Amino acid sequence: MRKGFWIGLMVIMSHGLVAAQTGGEHHGYGYGFVAPGVRASDNTAQATLHFGVGGDRLVYKGLGAGGEVGYLGLTRGLGGGVGIVSANSTYNFRNASSTGKLVPFLTGGYSLIFRNDGANGFNIGGGVNYWFKERVGLRFEVRDHVFKDFGNTHFVGFRIGLAFR
Repeated sequence: MRKGFWIGLMVIMSHGLVAAQTGGEHHGYGYGFVAPGVRASDNTAQATLHFGVGGDRLVYKGLGAGGEVGYLGLTRGLGGGVGIVSANSTYNFRNASSTGKLVPFLTGGYSLIFRNDGANGFNIGGGVNYWFKERVGLRFEVRDHVFKDFGNTHFVGFRIGLAFR
């Protein structure tokens, strides 16, 4: 039941964030990603894998709002992972390249991890979308999720994904 709820929420959220478009100018985009990474806490580090989907909606020039939902677990024992949902502010440097194909961005905001209970945290990151076609691109990003409830634990991921608009 819980899994179905999150899948439904993910589909609705992605559609709403990327649907608006006027005059050939794109006002939003969605993405899917996989992120090998590391859980760093108190002199220990463990390999992680994070995957999910999300979207960003531009609201004023390069400033936007977005969200994502995914799954994050240790590579040893991936089945014992957690769900993770984030609500973020974004800034897209839309005029960074003369062709408009390379669009760097910064992002950050609230994160919630959940399994049986939940924990609040925040995330910060940045990367680049490379639009090799009008509606399809590659996404490269580094994102750090921080949860103080777990002894100042950082989940740093190196994301690779597909973006669409």
